[in-house]
Amino acid sequence: VARKKSDAVDAAVLANILRTDMAAHRSLPADSELVQAIAVLARAQQDAVWDRGQAHNRLPSQLREFYPAILEAFAQHKHGLCSREARTILAAAPTPAKAARLTGRRLQALLKQAGRVRGIQAEADRLHEVFQRDYLHQPPQVEAALGRQTTALLRQLNTACQNANELEEATAHAFAEHPDAQVIRSFPGLGSLTGARVLAEIGDDRTRFANAGALKAYAGSAPVTRASGKSCVVMSRKVKNQRLAAVGYVWAFVSLTKSSGARAHYDRRREAGDRHVAAQRNLFNRFMGMLFHCLQHGQLYDETKAFPMQPLENPATIAA
Repeated sequence: VARKKSDAVDAAVLANILRTDMAAHRSLPADSELVQAIAVLARAQQDAVWDRGQAHNRLPSQLREFYPAILEAFAQHKHGLCSREARTILAAAPTPAKAARLTGRRLQALLKQAGRVRGIQAEADRLHEVFQRDYLHQPPQVEAALGRQTTALLRQLNTACQNANELEEATAHAFAEHPDAQVIRSFPGLGSLTGARVLAEIGDDRTRFANAGALKAYAGSAPVTRASGKSCVVMSRKVKNQRLAAVGYVWAFVSLTKSSGARAHYDRRREAGDRHVAAQRNLFNRFMGMLFHCLQHGQLYDETKAFPMQPLENPATIAA
């Protein structure tokens, strides 16, 4: 094989493929301008969330080397170091020495600056007590240098948090203007942001997917069969829309607490031997089929139709 390559030959090969097998290929989706805008915003917001996660992971790793007090202070907080309170206090006191010098009134002022409105005094007292404890520490010059590095990492985290919040607001606003938003939001587990991510990846061109199976394959929720000779293996798809698969995992997980039918379906899959991820993927696969039907017919999600009552396996035993 000569392994020769040129753009002109590649273009000719692609043109010949379409010239001879045009019927075997689908045209590009004709999505509306609004959906294209939602796709730009939703993907940018998801990238910003991933960037925020990376920045958040780097900061604790840095703080473990010299600043265990701040980690202990916000260990039980819902958002950890991503919370506005933690970032505000860390900006004012990037080293343990500066944190130990913070007074109760100064901590109250910082909490108010971060937007806290309740339990300010109690929280300030708790933080003051944590910062006054004895911890292992670095030499003063090393601690000061690590504090400067922490300030730089904190700026990255603040920027990532701000970008994620602003893009989330813009994405939700654009999604609310789309006519499919009402149908998508009617599904349990889908909100403005997750719904926008779903719409961004599937689009609003009704001819894009020939049937529900095509949509499920695109999302990666449907399994794939690999058959060769006497071997036949059914496995999860690796080639898929990764963004749609990511939001599908969140969708299925949240729906477990929002829909009794979804929870029952998940439990049945677990009892059948599926692991957690496989059971959630099966639930996501079912949701994708429902979503395809609802979008095609303009119908809202109906729990009674989506998950009808399952017949008892042994009514006589139950009655006894």
